[in-house]
Amino acid sequence: MKHLLLIALIAGLFACEMEKGEQLIQVASPNQLTTITFFQNEDGSPAYYASYKNKSVVDSSDLGFILDQEKAFDKGLKVVSTNLSSFDETWEQPWGEQREIRNNYNELTINLENPEGLKLNVIFRAFDDGVALRYEFPQQDGLSEFQVLDELTTFNMSDDHSAWWIPAYAGNRYEYIYENTPLSDIDRVHTPFTIEATNGLFFHLHEAALYDYPSMVIKGEGTNLKCDLVPYSKTNPVKAYLKAPFSTPWRTIQIGEQAGDLITNYMILNLNEPNKLGDVSWVEPGKYIGVWWEMFVNIGTWHQGPKHAANTENVKKYIDFASENGFRGILVEGWNYGWDGNWMGGGTKFDFTKPYPDYDIEELSRYAADKGVYIIGHHETGADTENYDEQLEDAYAFLNKYGMKTVKTGYVENGDTLPNGLYHHGQYFVNHFQRVIEMGAKYKTMIVAHEPIKATGKRRTYPNMVSREGAKGQEYNAMGGNPTSHVTVLPFTRLLAGPMDYTPGVFDLEVATTTDQVKSTIGKELALYTTIYAPMQMANDLPKNYEGHPALQYIKDMVTDWETTKVLNGEIGKYVTIARKEREGDRWFMGSVTNEEGRELKVKFDFLDAGKTYTATLYRDNEETHFETNPTAYQIKEMELTAESELTLQLAPGGGVAISIFPNN
Repeated sequence: MKHLLLIALIAGLFACEMEKGEQLIQVASPNQLTTITFFQNEDGSPAYYASYKNKSVVDSSDLGFILDQEKAFDKGLKVVSTNLSSFDETWEQPWGEQREIRNNYNELTINLENPEGLKLNVIFRAFDDGVALRYEFPQQDGLSEFQVLDELTTFNMSDDHSAWWIPAYAGNRYEYIYENTPLSDIDRVHTPFTIEATNGLFFHLHEAALYDYPSMVIKGEGTNLKCDLVPYSKTNPVKAYLKAPFSTPWRTIQIGEQAGDLITNYMILNLNEPNKLGDVSWVEPGKYIGVWWEMFVNIGTWHQGPKHAANTENVKKYIDFASENGFRGILVEGWNYGWDGNWMGGGTKFDFTKPYPDYDIEELSRYAADKGVYIIGHHETGADTENYDEQLEDAYAFLNKYGMKTVKTGYVENGDTLPNGLYHHGQYFVNHFQRVIEMGAKYKTMIVAHEPIKATGKRRTYPNMVSREGAKGQEYNAMGGNPTSHVTVLPFTRLLAGPMDYTPGVFDLEVATTTDQVKSTIGKELALYTTIYAPMQMANDLPKNYEGHPALQYIKDMVTDWETTKVLNGEIGKYVTIARKEREGDRWFMGSVTNEEGRELKVKFDFLDAGKTYTATLYRDNEETHFETNPTAYQIKEMELTAESELTLQLAPGGGVAISIFPNN
């Protein structure tokens, strides 16, 4: 790792004078294509703008804060000093979609002072494929404990660009279908927030390293976008209670010349601190099944009764299937006291160490271990964070005692606030979520979180935080259904924040539910294992729907830890094709999915090793496949490929194709 201080001659950083006398201070990325410029308006308010290849990324935009007791960093500020540095390293993820990641940027720090003598630092980082900024409140007299009433950061756009978004403060957390509208149509939206600009660029607005601070929402006012921090509660407008010294999360804008460039942009990870857990060999990516889908399709129940699914006999069947087919984990939901009654939103108190009488955890843990697999724990909280906090140590010690290496957490409630009245995405919940991550690390437990705070790259610092939901997942296909285009939007939006526990793999697509069939095809369900990244991937259907099914072979072959990722094509909301190479191996897996339109996609295989031949097995739609009228029609075909090969993929309406590519000996 190299960390070199730049000297004054560094290319791309300079100071000059504007015609009106304001000082411009600019930093450029290592390749000189991305620039960030700091300046002050006539009233001394801080501001910035950014560009890529001389195209606008952010027009003149505000910086600063409003604090309690009439303290502010909004105007009359003085630049006390500046500092510039450079950083270049290549680091290795212990698991991930890309094993080696280069972290290369130029950094500019502006040290500011307000008229009362209080200090605030603004830090900019210019990457070749993005820009980032954060604030530092240094330790100082007069600013020990303080409240943030407003963060003034804005991201003003040069035009009324096209955007993909989900609403904030709308009552169902992040679980919405993405809208595609001009910027001028948005009100308040969550990040990740993706923009297709009229100048040909693609932007992704988000944040990195979110600690002890509220989540950032984007507030739209025409083409002007403002940071809107989630308040502590509906009755308390304070955004954050802080102590100096303090560093805010990074405000990030990732940049791509094509939509697919955003998928392989790792700036969010680079803005987080390195792994602080030391040896994390116990964090093992893998595949799992679960006592889960049967509750959604009305075969079983979470609560006690004649259809209670989490019973010893039923779980043993799942353990047997997992052991026979290469799955490492078996998720069991509904195993513990708390599901009887109205548990959503804290209606009942879950007990995280007390199994129901028909769930013999001693026997099941022993039985699973003998079969070479393990039970995945489940902690649904009903969003009652106080109840969970009170049991946190005991709950994770319990998981560890019974060999449960992974836990799925959940925070289901009706609305944007927790049962205690505090916001689900505010500072309080961010801190609660961090306590859970750290407790998991203490007991060497991997966490797959549902109804989470959004991912901001913490998986680099805490590699046990392996995956989150944070969007409409497969479960909605048993509760009204997601449009078939949904999974062609997720790779360019939600998944830019980090791995998602979407839970693909439905084979019984015409399952009888209270609503509708799953809007997918067999080929598409298999392709999702590649296009939707997660280190813990679920095969979510019932074992009986997999047994004897030829397409199960693809899931059995599939791995979940990667050497590298290649995006071969993609248009947001239309289609995407992604290929991934297994870590420490030579096999590749490819997935391609489309929206409701059938299409032909030409792909090249020049990512394969030259001079080698490979056997490709295609699990694909056939001529009769259609996501509405014939979703389960598919075919399996083998062919030989080399690095010179080209292939036209045939995708049915709402369909997809999955390809395993194995080198010939």
